[in-house]
Amino acid sequence: MNKVLAALLLAVICIAPSACSKQQPAAPSQPSAAQPSQPQPSNAQPSAAQTDAPAATEASASAAPTETVSETEDAPQAPDQQTPSGLQPTLRLGDAIAALPSSERLKEGSTYRRVVPAQPTGVAPGKVEVVEVFWYGCSHCFELDPAIESWRKKGKPAYVEFTRVPGMWNDTLRMHARLYFATEALGKLEELHTAIFREIHVNKNPLTTVEQMKGFFKQHGVNPEEFQKVFSSFGVESKLQRADFLNRRYGIAEVPVVIVNGKYLTDQQMAGSERGLFDVIDELAAHEHGG
Repeated sequence: MNKVLAALLLAVICIAPSACSKQQPAAPSQPSAAQPSQPQPSNAQPSAAQTDAPAATEASASAAPTETVSETEDAPQAPDQQTPSGLQPTLRLGDAIAALPSSERLKEGSTYRRVVPAQPTGVAPGKVEVVEVFWYGCSHCFELDPAIESWRKKGKPAYVEFTRVPGMWNDTLRMHARLYFATEALGKLEELHTAIFREIHVNKNPLTTVEQMKGFFKQHGVNPEEFQKVFSSFGVESKLQRADFLNRRYGIAEVPVVIVNGKYLTDQQMAGSERGLFDVIDELAAHEHGG
């Protein structure tokens, strides 16, 4: 696929007002021969997002249909699969049900929903984990990113540990997830995270092939051979597997979404606005910190 056609296809798949989801056809990806897509385990239990589809979708009666990309996902991960090393034991359903947060802003099933079962976090005691699940090719993630970056650097409470997890449900998303983790491994994430969004959405370079990525990184001082080595490394592969595990356990069906402390999922549509999203995140985080 040439650069112009790939850019047009990326534009087509991100046209609705709230999120990118995996329910309708999408642009074909171009995985490199050096990077085959990863098989996914079978024998899965439906996730909370799949069984609670009406609450998880971004569409509403007053909004256009949810923006979509194609689903090439295999069966979800079996619930009894061993937790990857470094994660705490999975929390049980009862842990998530205790003392559900509620206020004028926080309404379960409306401005947030529970992740069932609650998922383990990797933060220290006294800290609250906030995770953004995103995709570089999603225009809504691109539009939300400046606010996320501002909140991450200046607005979040000191007890919040923020991280990102790439969406993983098809080959295009996996390719961009590998790009994210390779950028992190090269020590360039702080410098290039926003630049990658701009390269795709402003410069119309979809970064769906290794050659396109090498060219981009060369412009930013990274030797193409070094990039290729890191891009195909065991460390990046391990992080991709963990991201896939978390996508399945969170029941991710669309992006961008935010997970608070492994227990609560929210997004801009549920919160009602961009400002409302950060209000909901902050109040859920405060509840977890105080609890």
